[in-house]
Amino acid sequence: MAARMQRDFFHGLLDRRPMSLWPPPRRVEVPDAADPLVLLPGAPVALHVTGAGAEPAEALEELEFALAGLRRALATTGQHVVSAGAGNGSGAGVACRVTVDSPGAESTPSVDVPTDESYCLRTGRDGIAIEAATPTGAFRAATTLKQWLNSRGRPAAAGFEVPAVQIEDRPDFPIRGAMLDVSRNRVPRMEYLERLVDRLADWKVNHLQLYVEHTYAYADHEEVWRDASPFTAGEIRELDACCRERFIELTPNQNSFGHFHRWLIHDRYRPLAEVPEGFQHPFSIDPEPFSLCATDPRVLDLLAGLYDELLPEFGSRRFHVGLDETFDLGRGRSAEACEERGKAAVYLDFLRQVHDLVTERDRQMLFWGDIILEHPEVIDQVPEDAVALCWGYEASHPFEDRCARLAASGREFWVCPGTSSWHSFGGRLQNAVGNLALAATAGSEAGAQGLLITDWGDHGHLQPPVIAELPLSIGAGFAWSVEAAREATSRPVRNEESWLDHAARLVYDGDETLARTVIDLGAIDLDCGGPVMNGTTLFYLLRFIDDDLSHRRFGRLSIGTLQRTYVRLAAIRDRLHQVESDPSHAALDWTCRMMTWCCQLGVARLAAGRGLRANQLAPKVRATLGADLRRIAGDLPDVWLATSREGGLRESQDLLLRAAAILDS
Repeated sequence: MAARMQRDFFHGLLDRRPMSLWPPPRRVEVPDAADPLVLLPGAPVALHVTGAGAEPAEALEELEFALAGLRRALATTGQHVVSAGAGNGSGAGVACRVTVDSPGAESTPSVDVPTDESYCLRTGRDGIAIEAATPTGAFRAATTLKQWLNSRGRPAAAGFEVPAVQIEDRPDFPIRGAMLDVSRNRVPRMEYLERLVDRLADWKVNHLQLYVEHTYAYADHEEVWRDASPFTAGEIRELDACCRERFIELTPNQNSFGHFHRWLIHDRYRPLAEVPEGFQHPFSIDPEPFSLCATDPRVLDLLAGLYDELLPEFGSRRFHVGLDETFDLGRGRSAEACEERGKAAVYLDFLRQVHDLVTERDRQMLFWGDIILEHPEVIDQVPEDAVALCWGYEASHPFEDRCARLAASGREFWVCPGTSSWHSFGGRLQNAVGNLALAATAGSEAGAQGLLITDWGDHGHLQPPVIAELPLSIGAGFAWSVEAAREATSRPVRNEESWLDHAARLVYDGDETLARTVIDLGAIDLDCGGPVMNGTTLFYLLRFIDDDLSHRRFGRLSIGTLQRTYVRLAAIRDRLHQVESDPSHAALDWTCRMMTWCCQLGVARLAAGRGLRANQLAPKVRATLGADLRRIAGDLPDVWLATSREGGLRESQDLLLRAAAILDS
C-alpha cells in the first residue's frame, strides 16, 4: 500500500514495541515508497520562513522562540540552521520550510493559553516542512521533529537518514499543566527546574505552577521563610522567561486559607488563625494553627500585600489561590458565624472576598474545588470567572461524578490528578497511570478546559524528584491525547514493563538502568502490603512508627512479603552499582536503603506482634534499627542537595531522627 497509518504508538505499549513519539500525534502517515530525509554531515539546514509578515513585536518574538526550538531539535543530530541563502550558495544540505499563519495584532499573548497549537509536519527527500497556525504550533512541531529524528533516524552512507513522514496534530486539552510542591521542605534548585522545563516542553506541557505556602521571599515577612531557601523575585522572573521561551505559562500559586500553618506558627501571625492555640491537622505531628480566620478582616489586608508583591513577577494573568482543606473552619474564631450562617456560606463569603482581591489585580482566580464539591448547593454562587480545580489522587477517584457537577454549573473547571509519588519513597506507578488516565478521560468527556498534574511532598518530600518525572510525562501525553489515556485503561492491570522503553528514551535520556529502577520501585507497593490509600505501606511504617499495626493500612502486610521485598531491593541496588553512578542513581540507591530499612522494621514489628508499638521491641533490635536509620538520615544531604536547596533538608532529616528517637525511648 502507498501509505500506512502509524497508530502503533498506542499498541506498542501492549506488545512492547518502541513508542516513537510522545504524546502520540493525532494522525501519522509513513509513505512506503517515499524517499527518506537525508541530513548531510556538516551541511547546513536552510531555513525558509513564510507567513510572518509585518507582525507586532510580541508575535515576532514568539516566532523566534519557535525557531530556537527548531534549531535545538536539529542540533540533536549535529545539524546547524542558517537563513535561506546565507552561507549556503552551493545548494548543499536540505531545506526546512516553516509557514506560520500568524494571528496578527489582535492575537492573545503567549501566556494566555489556550491558543491554536495545531501543526502539520512533513519530512522527506525535499527536506522538512512545518505548517502551523501560530508560533506555538510551530514550536510543538519542532518537539515532534526532535523525537522523530532521535527515534527513527539512523546513520547511512549519505549521512543521517530519517524516514519520510507526515504528521497532523493538535491537543485535546487546551491547558496541560504540572504543579510542583515546593513547600514541603524540598525547594528545587534553579538548574533542576530549568532542565525540567525543557522536558515539560518536549512533552508539550504549556502550564507550570510552583505550589507555595511559605517559600517565596516576601520582603517584610522574613521570619516565615528565613530557613526555607525560598524563591526570590529575580529567580521567578528568570524562570518565567525560561518558560515563556518554551511556550509554557508560569502561573503564581499562593495558598491563601488552609495550609497557612507555616505562617501562623509565628507570634506575629498567630492572631490571624482560626484556632490560634493549635489544631491537630494531617500535615504535622503536633497540633498547630492551620487555617486563616475567614471572618477576620486583617486576613484580607495580609493577602492583599502578598498578592501585590508576588503577582507582578509573573507574566501570567492567572493566579492559583488554593483555599482547600480548611479542616478547622468553624472550630475556632469563626464558630459563631458558621453556626448562624452555615459553614458553606462562611467559606463562600471568604472565597468571594479573595476573588475580589484577585480581579482587582487583573488576574483570573484558580482555586481548589474540594470544599464547594462538599457543598454542591453553593457551586452556582461561585463567581462566574473563577476556575475550580477538581483534584483526586486514586485510580478509582470519582472524577466522572465530580466533573459532571462542575460542568452543570457552566463554569470553567480543570481536572487535577497526581503523580502518586508522595507518601512513598519510590512512587506508585500503577496507581499514577490509572489516576492520570481516569482524570483525562472523565475530564475530557465533561468538558474540562485543563488537566493539571500535581506532585506533592507531604511529610518531608523524601521521594527524590526523579521518581515523579515518569508519571509527569505519562500524564502530559494523556492531556494532549485522550486516546492514549483510553488505551492505557484497556491494558492489563500490571503493566509496568510497557512503560520501560518510554521511560528510557523519553524521560531518562537513554539511561535504561535509571528507567528500570524507577519502574521497579514504583511497583513495589503492590507486592508489599499495598495498595493503600494515598501512599505506600513502607512509607506508613515510618510515618506512623509510634502507632501499633492494627490499622487497616497495615492489614495486608506480612513477614513473607517484606522479606521478598528486601531481596528485590538488594537486586535493584546491585544493578545500580554495576553502572557508573550519577546523582539520580545515588538518589535511588538512598531510596532503596530507606525502603530496605522499612522492611526490616516491619519484619521486626510483625514478629513481635501487631499490637506492640515500635518502642516495645527488644532493646537490641531497637538499637540496631535506630543506628541504621541515623546513618541513612546522615547521608540524605548527599542526594538531596544535587537537585534541591538546603532549606527544609534539616526538617526532613528530623523526621527520620524522630523515628530513631522513638526506637530509643
